[in-house]
Amino acid sequence: MSSLQSNLLENHTPTGREEAWRFTPLKRLGGLHDGSATVDTRHSLAISDVLEPGVSFAYGPVVTASASSDLIVNRVRNHTEEGSILSIAKNSVIAKPIHLIRTSGSLASAEFSRFQIHLGEHAQATVVLENSGDTHLAEDLEIVLAPGANLTFISLQEWGGKSIYAATHKAIIGRDASLKAIHVTIGGDVVRILPTVEFAGPGASADLQGVYFATAGQFFEHRMHVDHAVPQAKSNVNYKGALAGDKAHTVWIGDVYIRAAAEGTDTYELNRNLILTDGARADSVPNLEIETGEIVGAGHASTTGRFDDEQLFYLMSRGIQESDARRLVVRGFFNEVISLIGDEPIQDRLMARIDDELEKAGK
Repeated sequence: MSSLQSNLLENHTPTGREEAWRFTPLKRLGGLHDGSATVDTRHSLAISDVLEPGVSFAYGPVVTASASSDLIVNRVRNHTEEGSILSIAKNSVIAKPIHLIRTSGSLASAEFSRFQIHLGEHAQATVVLENSGDTHLAEDLEIVLAPGANLTFISLQEWGGKSIYAATHKAIIGRDASLKAIHVTIGGDVVRILPTVEFAGPGASADLQGVYFATAGQFFEHRMHVDHAVPQAKSNVNYKGALAGDKAHTVWIGDVYIRAAAEGTDTYELNRNLILTDGARADSVPNLEIETGEIVGAGHASTTGRFDDEQLFYLMSRGIQESDARRLVVRGFFNEVISLIGDEPIQDRLMARIDDELEKAGK
């Protein structure tokens, strides 16, 4: 991106009429979008493990991996050229998950964070990013996978009730490399995440899984973009959301673009939403743009519905109290994705948080 383009993005203030911002409550973003936020220098990411051979984690100059059209990301990039960099060396197979912990920040100011994850050729790793506490944070997160690399990336948004988090999580996936990304959002006031995939070589694959649970007054937006620009790449998107409480609002946007050169593409995206109470709203917009007919398959589906009374009746007819029956149904709804994390303590913690949110909502 040229400096002129970057400056234009920096100086532009969204009005809410733009497609990228039409659902987002701009007045609740704490000035992250319009340049009015007070930005302090904070380095909130820390690694909680002893580094294994082949793993490095440092703070320093960041070389941008890919241009961005996102306004907030470009504000972050114009603010700082430094960030946290996690690197996995070529051919390294890291057996234990790498845990990154986010420390809380001030609510009177914001942090602009840059974070990159690099996997060398044929490297394998699992990275867990754990966000909690209360903070105002804008983040430019880039994942770069060299040919043959394999990454499982788990992003946990367990924020406190006052947090504002706006981030792009972009992956550039090389030839025969694979990414499994799992996003869980169960806390925060306003959370807006843009998981984005750019395929850089044939044979690449991306599996994007996510769950979100919004309660009274919370706004969660997950806006996906998968760019099939090369042949023989595969993508799968599966996001599930639940809402309970007045003015709980979730937004899921799934944009898949299959370019003319992307012959042999295989892609599918699915979003399911469960509305537990009146006064909650779920927006779901799957989009699929195809420029070539030479593909394996392409499809999308979206459903939004209320609690299944038949399931509830079935459980209650077997002596289970209504509150416990509702909890079991919601747990079952989310378990398909949460079980993919593969870490029982984390899975138990997330389910306990979901139970707490249900209890707060009176369900």
